[in-house]
Amino acid sequence: MTTPHLITQSPNHPIKPMTVYRNESVPPGQPQIELRGVSRRYVMQRTRQRSLQESFIRLWRRGENASDVFWPLRDVSFAIHPGDCVGIIGPNGSGKSTLLKLITGILTPTAGDLTVNGRISSLLELGAGFHPDLTGRENIYLNGSIYGLTRREMDRRLDAIIDYAELGDFIDTPIKHYSSGMYVRLGFAVAIHTAPDLLLVDEVLAVGDAAFQRKCLSSIQRFRDNGGTLLLVSHDLNAIQSICRRVIWLEHGQIQADGHPTDVIMAYYRHLAVEEEARAAKKSDSKTVDSEESPQSPVPSLESPIPSQPRRWGNGQICITKVELCDGAGQPRTTFHNGDTLIVQLHYRTEGAVAQPVFGLAIHHQSGAHIAGPNTKFGELPLPALHGAGVIRYAIPALPLLEGTYSLSVAAANDTLTEVYDYHDRLYEFQVYRGRSQEQFGLVTLNGSWEHQTDAFP
Repeated sequence: MTTPHLITQSPNHPIKPMTVYRNESVPPGQPQIELRGVSRRYVMQRTRQRSLQESFIRLWRRGENASDVFWPLRDVSFAIHPGDCVGIIGPNGSGKSTLLKLITGILTPTAGDLTVNGRISSLLELGAGFHPDLTGRENIYLNGSIYGLTRREMDRRLDAIIDYAELGDFIDTPIKHYSSGMYVRLGFAVAIHTAPDLLLVDEVLAVGDAAFQRKCLSSIQRFRDNGGTLLLVSHDLNAIQSICRRVIWLEHGQIQADGHPTDVIMAYYRHLAVEEEARAAKKSDSKTVDSEESPQSPVPSLESPIPSQPRRWGNGQICITKVELCDGAGQPRTTFHNGDTLIVQLHYRTEGAVAQPVFGLAIHHQSGAHIAGPNTKFGELPLPALHGAGVIRYAIPALPLLEGTYSLSVAAANDTLTEVYDYHDRLYEFQVYRGRSQEQFGLVTLNGSWEHQTDAFP
């Protein structure tokens, strides 16, 4: 496990003059995207000028500020090189979409240096670059010209784009009659078929149906594997973790962490848990002040039994007090062989009654790859309301992991997986040695079998 590059920036950092460089190709050895102290500022007017007289009077009221300054991005610096696959995460309003608009040229920075090398295809907003009165076919050519392709180049791509978008006869219908899903299919089909050096994708893919989302993710993975540079913004952290090799976490317009996907995403989860605990504590304090008379059901103490650790968090309604990795005989151990029985035992204690909890675990390879993430809900083990202490067991009858070092995360959460009671982030390490399987490549064995058959000749 590596530690993400946590970044601390001062909001009062001096603002640099703005410079933007854009090149059609990528100079050898140069980043495809580079930001140095990039900031974007908006001025939000709070009052309306109703007359020329009010404008004149306002000039003399220097002490009154009729507008607020808002910085969706402040002093952001990073570089992305050709072939990189980078995910951008963060809550709504953190500056993710503003960042992509700066890179594409929709917006210009207020300050800092921005360099973009190579041709960009982007899918940032629903219907961006489309004319509502033109048909889908006509909009394909319009978008192609926006991406810098000639009509002849678009002619060669037209059939593949139409087939990918799956619009059928609607391709010759004005797109003002399209649904949001049809917009997405057409927009992504054009973007992925223009052979860009850099592909930017915002959360807009979430609008499509499940089948088309899978199709898009497969196309993005092929684009990545063929050496394309990808910048992906999404709230789907599982997709970010499976596709991207690097993740940047934005919050309040500034970079909070930049590094390996697993490390940055876990740091982001810890931050969300701390915020959730603070909100719950504030709500609990408010209820205590407002109702001192009528007795209520006991509220779990937010001064939880969970110790303060960098890789452990939760509100303490359920505390995982002990984690054991055991063999088939129930003996604790930290070394296993491929094919062995592995039993994970989670000892827990509750603060009051907890309804419909979910227990889960995750296994990570030493490279950071997330191997598996089973839980009691996925395993169809509904738990009753828990009160007191107990043990949850997860058994793997034949360990499929190949030789290597692995780490185990465990967690307890509510039924919707939106509230974390206790999370241990890769705190338990174990070693797997070669056993029944002699395979050496990859992370798991499929436990398949080989057969050979020769043609029979008379």
